[in-house]
Amino acid sequence: MIGGGVGEKMKLAIAGSGGRMGRMLIEAALATDDLSIVAALEREDAPQIGQDCALFLGRASGVIITSELSSIAQADALIDFTRPEGTLRHLQVCVEHRVRAVIGTTGFDEAGRRHIEQAARSVPVVFSPNMSVGVNVAFRLAELAARMLSGDFDVEIIEAHHRDKVDAPSGTALRLGELVASAQGRSLQQVAVHGRHGLTGPRPPGSIGFSVIRGGDLVGDHSVMFAGTGERIEITHRSSSRMTYALGGLRAARFLAQREPGLYDMRDVLGLG
Repeated sequence: MIGGGVGEKMKLAIAGSGGRMGRMLIEAALATDDLSIVAALEREDAPQIGQDCALFLGRASGVIITSELSSIAQADALIDFTRPEGTLRHLQVCVEHRVRAVIGTTGFDEAGRRHIEQAARSVPVVFSPNMSVGVNVAFRLAELAARMLSGDFDVEIIEAHHRDKVDAPSGTALRLGELVASAQGRSLQQVAVHGRHGLTGPRPPGSIGFSVIRGGDLVGDHSVMFAGTGERIEITHRSSSRMTYALGGLRAARFLAQREPGLYDMRDVLGLG
């Protein structure tokens, strides 16, 4: 049970504790008064195994980074921004021990998504490709624009991330595409165009184009362009710090404290409807 008593802190397990997002989550959680970290996970071969999870901050938290998945059982909620295969293993432990889950991992295939949907029948899960408040407002704006501009404007989605990101397009870019396509009564799988090269011919009517940039230490930029005749509308969100995602993840964990099993997203967390 989460929040079993007045003043009791919510206990968190942080997956990927040695990575960039994991460190941001740890830093953000340690700065709160209502959250505590009880488990910090990394893969077996990670160099951080055996270290205090707050060592990078020059302090001691008393929580040692481990690869033991059973440590998740100590938590009220898991926050996971790792890789699909790892997240699904962690999620199974959450189901077994009734631990809530916040999933910011991207790159899932359809089987992985079904696995998450199945788990959400047993435990509350927030699953979102982007936990940023600003990005989720951009989602809503893109959806509104797509409804109003349907048929008269071509849609292009451009995203940029750091050189180490392994999936493309990003989960956020794909979610933008899904929302735009759905708002216009279409399926993204049917209209998506991923990259262009050579003699492509005229643009297919109703298509949604994706362009991907990878380089340097870019945190994450996303733009949706609606290009019409003589005018265009662009909705852009730029991240300068991963802390925005970490704070959104903590907000999602708090949201789950009072929720029954089910699959939620950041719209639910933010009350965007």
